[in-house]
Amino acid sequence: MNQSYVGDAGLFLIESVVGFYLLVVILRFLFQLFRVDFYNPLTQFVLVLTNPPLKPLQQFIPGIFGFDMAAVVLAIVIAVIKIALIAMLKGYPLDMGAAVILAIADVLQTIVYIFIFVTFARAIMSWFQQGGYSPLTRLLDSLSEPLLAPIRRVLPPVGGLDFSPFVLIILLTLVLKLIVKPIADSGMMMLL
Repeated sequence: MNQSYVGDAGLFLIESVVGFYLLVVILRFLFQLFRVDFYNPLTQFVLVLTNPPLKPLQQFIPGIFGFDMAAVVLAIVIAVIKIALIAMLKGYPLDMGAAVILAIADVLQTIVYIFIFVTFARAIMSWFQQGGYSPLTRLLDSLSEPLLAPIRRVLPPVGGLDFSPFVLIILLTLVLKLIVKPIADSGMMMLL
């Protein structure tokens, strides 16, 4: 069997498994930050998956100003592990400083992508779901409304159309290009 096929399969597994758990830990952080409904089924799923490593960490790493710093530290550690595994699989040398910077960029990128997805999903669901309660809708509202409300104050709906999701997605894309990408590039420069 060709070695590149095995390497590609290994990269896929690392990105899928470790990347999924990184996503879950970041969701845990965001759910706590935005005070998402604790009884929501997705919230319960995230809590069950993240409690084993987070409960011991929370004993040593206190929260600061409502931020669950244990979840932040765990997310960065998981991202560093992902980067280290990918570097090892590709045969690249690993500089720990570069790995931490790349991990921070990875965490920030994941957060931005979560908000882009949530905003897009909420906009699409608003076209089809008129009234009624849905746990998914409530979750999307809890995550997106704190970002959409300030935009609506500046740009109210025009003719019944709410352009705030469109504006938010543009702003989030700019965050990716102007903040996250330079951080990732500085980490990559340390590797060269």
